[in-house]
Amino acid sequence: MKNRFLALVAVGLLASCSNTKEATADAKMEYGPVKVEEKSALTVQAMMADFQAKKGAKTEYTFQAPLNQVCAKAGCWVNVDKGNGETFMVRFKDHFTIPTDTEVGTEAIMHGVAYQDTVSVDMLCHFAEDAGESEEEIMKITEPKITMGFEADGIKLLVKK
Repeated sequence: MKNRFLALVAVGLLASCSNTKEATADAKMEYGPVKVEEKSALTVQAMMADFQAKKGAKTEYTFQAPLNQVCAKAGCWVNVDKGNGETFMVRFKDHFTIPTDTEVGTEAIMHGVAYQDTVSVDMLCHFAEDAGESEEEIMKITEPKITMGFEADGIKLLVKK
């Protein structure tokens, strides 16, 4: 009887541990202060077309895209392909982060604001350093870049199982 009771307790503990682990994994897939609604997500191409039609006016979007690059130092930004081989940077509002080991190609749904941005040489060098670029590549950065920026206040990583 005592052995059966111990076996039952052991099974109960194992079951509760596995449920906690699963709940923790699910909770870690969404980051930032805003909950991302998947239903309203646009494609990158649709978002880019709308943004260009609005002539770069600051506009709120939810979009889905694979991650092209992740900040290797802190997970504080990602790059996304515009759909034409060019990329744009998504910075995270109030400096929230995602795991630095998030794989390139991971599908993500992001919510935030797109805007026209001029990125200084200093910031471009900083981002290149964060991305692990060589000193030689960083030294080639000599002019600011005018581009679309995106400040996300929420991101949901769609992890493949």
